[in-house]
Amino acid sequence: QVQLVESGGGLVQAGGSLRLSCAASGRTFSPYMMGWFRRAPGKEREFVGSIKWSDGITAYTDSAKGRFTISRDNAKNTVYLQMNSLKPEDTAVYYCASRPSLSVTYNSWGQGTQVTVSS
Repeated sequence: QVQLVESGGGLVQAGGSLRLSCAASGRTFSPYMMGWFRRAPGKEREFVGSIKWSDGITAYTDSAKGRFTISRDNAKNTVYLQMNSLKPEDTAVYYCASRPSLSVTYNSWGQGTQVTVSS
C-alpha cells in the first residue's frame, strides 16, 4: 500500500509561486506514473499534469502549460509541482496520485494541500 503526503500549499498573491511536494512511502515504490490533480470550490476534480516515473516525461493540461512544472526525485520517492504565475483561478485543493501501471488508473491518493491565490 502506497501512502502519499502532500505539502507546500498556502496563500500567495496572484503572480506568485509555490512548490508542492508529494512524498511517497511504502514497502516498494515504483509507480508507472505520478499525477497532480486539483479540486476548486464547487467544481469537479481536474487533472493538472503527470510524470512518468521511469523517464520523467511530463504532460500537462492546457491551463498548466508554461506555468507549472512537474519533477521527481526517485531517490526520495518525491514528486514536485512547481507553480509559477499563479492566478486566482488556480485556487484549489491539490492532490497527488499514483498510477501503478499503464493498464491501471490512479489508485493511491494523498490527502490534499490547499492552495489559495489572492487577487
